[in-house]
Amino acid sequence: MKRLFFLLILPLLSTGCLRDELPNAEADILTCTLAEASLLKREPIIENNKITLLVKANADLTRQTLSFTLSDGAVIEPAGGTTRDFSTPQTYTVTSQDGQWKKTYTVAFVADELPTRYHFEDTVAEKSRRFCIFAEKQNGRVSMEWASGNLGFAMTGNAQTPDDYPTAQSADGYTGRCARLTTRSTGSFGALAGMPIAAGNLFIGTFDLLSALSSPLKATRFGLPFYRRPLYLSGYYKYKAGTTYYQNDQPAQTAITDRCHFYAVLYETDETLKTLDGTNILTHPNVICAAVVEDQKETDKWTHFRLPFITREGKTIDAAKLRNGIYNLAVVFTSSIAGATFSGAPGSTLYIDEVEIVCE
Repeated sequence: MKRLFFLLILPLLSTGCLRDELPNAEADILTCTLAEASLLKREPIIENNKITLLVKANADLTRQTLSFTLSDGAVIEPAGGTTRDFSTPQTYTVTSQDGQWKKTYTVAFVADELPTRYHFEDTVAEKSRRFCIFAEKQNGRVSMEWASGNLGFAMTGNAQTPDDYPTAQSADGYTGRCARLTTRSTGSFGALAGMPIAAGNLFIGTFDLLSALSSPLKATRFGLPFYRRPLYLSGYYKYKAGTTYYQNDQPAQTAITDRCHFYAVLYETDETLKTLDGTNILTHPNVICAAVVEDQKETDKWTHFRLPFITREGKTIDAAKLRNGIYNLAVVFTSSIAGATFSGAPGSTLYIDEVEIVCE
């Protein structure tokens, strides 16, 4: 019977092996290369539908040329090698090999150094206008966009307006508007995934949507190049903890009061380490110095903080490496200190405003 079964399926197996493979349905930009590579401060940052190129302040953005590698068989419009004016962000559309899928990328050049004062007054529109993205402006143009986990929360379907997302803007600032970070329930979607809550977070860096479900701690990629010696992280905050704390996918059996968390880290990059993530941001040996809050408390009034950067044992800031953009700075805020492991209390809310990295 086994022999007869094998003889019956052999023609099917043979036909399957000889049949041409189906056209590829992916439409992704895998790598991005700048023709004038010497202008780059670091490798291009490729996100779900956005590419950011950090270039030297004297770069002429009106005539720059990019080339790309794409998913197998995909094509891009305009074609790689086209010279374009990037004084404003430009878009590229990638079409999959099978012609059924299209993906639009926005490519932006950032030619200013990382700002050191953050007011949270300005936002830019997310592609689908589902939530706000905080942006800092210098000389009338965006010099930095803050990252958050809002894109991951969008998958839950629990947000109807920008205010429903964990990271949003509030009019109740210390001065003007501010950032409001709220720990949210992820509903039935999160229950199935073992991720009952999503903490509000805001950080300098990028969020990798592809890692959000498979390896969430690695989805937050912290840090951008920084060229100054930091002394303090300062600013203002308000915080109120939620009532029901979730731990190990269930309400905690003992009373636990949620806490917010915020800190800044300066670390060294190298050939093998481009960014730190949620698994190592405070523990990696490449960390040079860090400013970390230790006495965060609930407060309904705007409370000032001024946290010194403490240099790790045996570490120093090398002046040449500082000039050459070898160090990255990460600033991180979250409404639940253990939110990265999906522990926290829905409703915990952290307000942040008028933040500054005080430097030498």
